[in-house]
Amino acid sequence: MGHPPLEFSDCSLDSPDFRERLKSYEQELERTNKFIKEVIRDGTSLINAIKNYSSAVVKFSQSLNVFQFEFIGDTLTDDEINIAESFKEFAGLLQEVEDERVMMIQNSSSMLIKPLEVFKKDHIGVAKEKKKKFEKESEKFYSALDRHLGLSSKKKESQLQEADVQVDKERQNFYEASLEYVYKIQEVHERKKFEVVEPVLAFLHGLLTFHHLTFELTQDFMPYKQQLQLSLQHTRNHFMGTREEMEDLMKRMKEAPQNCKLPGQPTIEGYLYSQEKRPLGFSWVKNYCKYVKDTKILTMIPCDPKPGAKQEFKLKSCVRRKSESIDKRFCFDIEMFERQGPVTLQALSEANRSLWIEAMDGKEPIYITPNAKPEQMQLNDLGLKFVKKCINAVETKGITAEGVYRTVGSNLQVQKLLTQYFDPNHPGDVDLQSSEWETKTITSALKHYLRNLEEPVMTYKLHRELVSASKSDNLDYRLGAIHSLVYKLPEKNREMLELIIKHLVNVCSQNKKNLMTAFNMGVIFGPTLMRAQEDTVAAMINIKFQNIVVEILIEHYEKIFKFPPEENAAPPVPPPRAAPRKRQPITISKRAARPRTNLDSSSFKDMEDYVEEENDDGSGTNSPETGGVTSQSSPVPLQRNTRPSLGSQKVAETESPLRQATGNQNWRPFSETEVGKPALKIKDGGLKPAPKSVNGVPQTDQTTANVSRVSSFRTKLSTKMFYTEDGLLPEPSFSKMLLEKQAEPKQHALIQSIIAMVSHSYRDNVLNS
Repeated sequence: MGHPPLEFSDCSLDSPDFRERLKSYEQELERTNKFIKEVIRDGTSLINAIKNYSSAVVKFSQSLNVFQFEFIGDTLTDDEINIAESFKEFAGLLQEVEDERVMMIQNSSSMLIKPLEVFKKDHIGVAKEKKKKFEKESEKFYSALDRHLGLSSKKKESQLQEADVQVDKERQNFYEASLEYVYKIQEVHERKKFEVVEPVLAFLHGLLTFHHLTFELTQDFMPYKQQLQLSLQHTRNHFMGTREEMEDLMKRMKEAPQNCKLPGQPTIEGYLYSQEKRPLGFSWVKNYCKYVKDTKILTMIPCDPKPGAKQEFKLKSCVRRKSESIDKRFCFDIEMFERQGPVTLQALSEANRSLWIEAMDGKEPIYITPNAKPEQMQLNDLGLKFVKKCINAVETKGITAEGVYRTVGSNLQVQKLLTQYFDPNHPGDVDLQSSEWETKTITSALKHYLRNLEEPVMTYKLHRELVSASKSDNLDYRLGAIHSLVYKLPEKNREMLELIIKHLVNVCSQNKKNLMTAFNMGVIFGPTLMRAQEDTVAAMINIKFQNIVVEILIEHYEKIFKFPPEENAAPPVPPPRAAPRKRQPITISKRAARPRTNLDSSSFKDMEDYVEEENDDGSGTNSPETGGVTSQSSPVPLQRNTRPSLGSQKVAETESPLRQATGNQNWRPFSETEVGKPALKIKDGGLKPAPKSVNGVPQTDQTTANVSRVSSFRTKLSTKMFYTEDGLLPEPSFSKMLLEKQAEPKQHALIQSIIAMVSHSYRDNVLNS
């Protein structure tokens, strides 16, 4: 289970639980800082210590292997799982590089060390500065509060007012410092997922590029690199969208911290001082109190001089204490069933006392005027007509514009458009086809309308179920559950949703021109079509899952909106989070294994001797694990022990006889440059590989449409491979091809000698390596 989110609402309360959660974040930040220092130190050692290259790589790979990401929330997206497991994959790749004993030296510092130092300085360093400011303001506030509460009520009114102003100022400074610190420390924890991984990923890519690793190793790494880059970009885009929402929430919390209560929280909670009887008089004890109005249960947790066990009481009554009856300010009396006589409590301020008295049904309730909310739009016929006109205008004159819907229009123009269209006197009287309205103005107005609906298009009622469905590990369940939930929407909402999603499908179909993929549209319209009813940090963390819902709707538009869900088929229950994931993180993979072709010719004595030696190691065709016999009907996957040495002298000597034996004058081995050309290319957000199997498990088209999983990097081919004009052939198939090329018996002896020579060459290479 990861760290619970730090709510901005807790900053004003400053409860012990909040401090404990904040401490766990600080420990994780320090652990991350320590890890980055280790990576920087080990990376520098790797660059400079050429003679100790082997030991430095091992140490660096170990540092990567032991680190584990912590996360905020209860679930990770597929991209975050890939990122969380990426360091283990990097460590495996580094070990492979060490086995190959390839040296590297150039440009490593700028790829690895500098970005990590920048992250450490610009983000972790800033977080530490925020911590110092928070601790300083905390000490100043509570010191001022203690002095303030110790003032006698008999002081002059001017002195008391001055003291009130001073403590309010210190409270505000402390509250702002707390908000900034909580925001920054959570930002660093989210940012490190890509800021720390990307430099290491670039460094690994530099290893492959600048130090001439073999073709097989580079090709094995490229698909993983591309998919991880896609995951990093997705995570970065999710982060950028979430950060904007959290900044907006933080601003609202600064203005009205009491207006954002979380579901299930007590009616009121905070610090109170209780008057306790002692043998030599009375003393005031600091308590953290929670009161639930429905049950009238008051929970008190003593804090001075040291934390004690919490006590629960059932409230009987609450009365404000008269100022002249006690020397302390802000006091009120409560009666409880468990105690005889009243208990005097002291609040932190007059406003705080009024809140407690109101919550406890005292005699002085207060009424807080709620903040004025922004004007809300209605999902009615006029709104539906507005959406249709916007969609028609975009598809007519701006669907191929680069960054459509991502490019933001002028706020003044957007407000002007909305005001004119929704004018009560002339509703809908706007020509969006006019040159007066730019495409970015229309798209921004459409997003503004959808965001400010009284209830989002996909409704508050279904929000939790939709997010829960997108968190499932099972892609079939994701699609089926979202399909069913769409048909639970009200008719008008479903009509609006289908209209919008169809338009987004049309926009994505032009992604080669506008560069807007289904993922990009999900990031934009996730918070637009869906939003939680409560404004909390936990809800902001779930925005990335809202994006996944919209992405699924776009990619499976035809199935979801053209065909109703099967009524008789109950959707499967998603597995609990503690169970192992069905979707495994991507790994650095080897290309698909090829079947081994048996050789029946008894004349290949040298090759049979080599195969027998392999069998002695348990890796040949007569291994007990394979039952002693291998036929073409049950092929054994090839495993590579050593890379082929195409440039060796012995292979070069065989080139001319092989060309003569095959009868093909154009035959030649491919050069390493030709072989090493990468076959895969990735476009921005456009990678959608659809392998027939993922990690050995068959996948459907729907499954592979979202995330591609590749097989383990550590699977290697052990059989010699030949690069010919006909493709890549294993040595047995290549040998058989040579025999089939020549029908004259007089040339069989030459062919056999060539095969023996190649076999000896390969055998020598194996022994030497």
